[in-house]
Amino acid sequence: MSLPFLFLPSYLISSTIEYEYPNELYSLSHHIGQPKFPLAFRQFLFETHHPDSQFTPDEHDCPQFEGRIHVHHSAVATFVAPSDLCGAGGLHRERIWSSPCFFGHPRRDTVFVVLDEDKRGMEGMVVARVLLFFSFKYRRRDSSCAFVNWFVTTDEKPDEDTGMWTVQLEHDELGERPTFQVIDINSIARGVHLLPVYGSSRVPEDFIHHDALDRFQSFFVNKFVDHHTFEFLGDSP
Repeated sequence: MSLPFLFLPSYLISSTIEYEYPNELYSLSHHIGQPKFPLAFRQFLFETHHPDSQFTPDEHDCPQFEGRIHVHHSAVATFVAPSDLCGAGGLHRERIWSSPCFFGHPRRDTVFVVLDEDKRGMEGMVVARVLLFFSFKYRRRDSSCAFVNWFVTTDEKPDEDTGMWTVQLEHDELGERPTFQVIDINSIARGVHLLPVYGSSRVPEDFIHHDALDRFQSFFVNKFVDHHTFEFLGDSP
């Protein structure tokens, strides 16, 4: 694996199950207000058992699921940061949150998702916003997953003035609704800090920073948030 400080990647979903959520797929979808969740979940099941499939399955191709789904509000990443050996052998831990109420406000963290381990930095990754962490058992196999929105890069290279990549929320082919997908949490590298790309108009006085991801159209991928992230993205062009 060529990505920096992913030599020992490991993700562990929180052991705490949030029992206020329904366990049934469609009831859970209604409870969280995400009507696209059932199809995204069933597509994940199809793709897990047909990894070589060259098409995106529709509802008729996807398997049914009658099992129980357990919701969790966080997951913990363990990774190696070669430039900082203060942990045991350079190991670091980072908690990713997806909670409807975190100190009084919703918190849906953004993360780096690895698409190609042979490419460095943003060339092999994409940014996602975690809408839900959940676990389930299917065909005697335990799985831990995340339901996400995608943020895609707006250019083929970083911004010339800041040196940071810019991303924006991906929408469907009609440009009307955000895209959704269920992913295995082990494809997540670590959390990412996004900075809004401000326009020329003033930010309203009643603006609440908790709403930033929903109010701004594009964001900088902040590689200066800490030296781990700077190293992580340092080899991007």
